[in-house]
Amino acid sequence: MLKIKNLNYSIEDSGIQKDILKNIDIEFLNNKTYCITGPNGSGKSTLVKIIMGILKQKDGQIFFDNENISNFEIDKRANLGISFAFQKPVTFKGLKVRDLLEIANGKKMEFSKVCDYLSKVGLCAKDYINRYIDDSLSGGELKRIEIAISLAKNAKINIFDEPEAGIDLWSFENLTNIFDTLKNSTNIIVSHQRKILEKADYIILLKEGNIEKVGTFKELEPFLQNDKCSKLVR
Repeated sequence: MLKIKNLNYSIEDSGIQKDILKNIDIEFLNNKTYCITGPNGSGKSTLVKIIMGILKQKDGQIFFDNENISNFEIDKRANLGISFAFQKPVTFKGLKVRDLLEIANGKKMEFSKVCDYLSKVGLCAKDYINRYIDDSLSGGELKRIEIAISLAKNAKINIFDEPEAGIDLWSFENLTNIFDTLKNSTNIIVSHQRKILEKADYIILLKEGNIEKVGTFKELEPFLQNDKCSKLVR
């Protein structure tokens, strides 16, 4: 289980402190899917980056399986079983798709296994297994490959920061089905998309750095349809 206690994060802007996250207290139960949503600037991506260790909280604590990981670096959190898929995927010069899938999985894989991971994100292994992770790939291709890499890690916690970003309509439909297969992990997804929100066991609604509400999609749907957050249900 992942537990966050009294977490705060702020930045300094023109000499003025700006609070991004305020007194965040939340528990993520094992083998459940959570969607973090809310208006732009509410702190969604900041929160998941702090969980991964990409950003450092001002104060507060993060516990994973009852261990305090508040000061752990990214690699140590990854070794514990936390995986992160960026909103904008990074490239790796000199590495092929298969290389990264095997690194993520921790062992050499048969072609059929590589094919399985790639097909889940709508890519044909024959076309992509030996492709280099570089600028020759489109943003949508990189995004799908990164999600396949996340799946190959078999992590305890999967974090997806707006996985739909840069994805075409066909791939988006395929993407939403991926989350149905992640039953043996805790999944934290930052998203505005209704179809992804509906897949979640619980939705966390952030507003101005605070947790406004936590509940099922049915419970929170009325609050996601207000004028300020209308984009959440398009």
